[in-house]
Amino acid sequence: MNDYKTNKEGRVGAANKQLILAAAEHEFAKNGLKGTRIQQVADRAGLPKTNVLYYFKSKENLYLAVLEQILELWNSAFDRATSEDDPAETLAHYVAEKMEFSLVRPEASRIFALEIINGAQNLTGFFKEQHVAWMQGRVDVVQSWIDQGKIETKSAQFLLFHIWACCQHYADFAAQITQLRGEQMGREEYALATKSLIELILKGCGLNVPSRFQ
Repeated sequence: MNDYKTNKEGRVGAANKQLILAAAEHEFAKNGLKGTRIQQVADRAGLPKTNVLYYFKSKENLYLAVLEQILELWNSAFDRATSEDDPAETLAHYVAEKMEFSLVRPEASRIFALEIINGAQNLTGFFKEQHVAWMQGRVDVVQSWIDQGKIETKSAQFLLFHIWACCQHYADFAAQITQLRGEQMGREEYALATKSLIELILKGCGLNVPSRFQ
């Protein structure tokens, strides 16, 4: 009976944490770290304020948890790419994943963008250790493709920056896109934008677009 109670409490706790993180993601994207109050997060999650503080102790801890979750969500097949992989397939899949993230989790992308714009002050602990190491590993893979003559681009690092800028634009500047188009982008429009972006990036690198991404 005690084990059942412990497991049930664990499931409830995990569910509550996800409710809180989802609510916090919305509030931080809308109001920023300084403009967000714990009570707003609690109200959106449908939980008492004391529950939020029980799990995360402070607004700052909650914000860091949201940032860490965003970086985990950004994990992709590209993380495991090697110099032996096909760059066309790998990069096309990576662009498609990034565009899908912008479609389904735009608020997460905006939180990260705001953090970077404000100097990444809250990322110094794990950002430099994890994200910089990840970046160097991916640059090494792309550089190996360049060295093998598999891909034509002047800088592995800049190529990745270009991909991020293009894909995250659709989340971070969604309001501008909607205003200019006169309507929000739906999944069909995102699919067309994804194909266009894959073609632009791959052909710019001297690569053919794989048939499944055409």
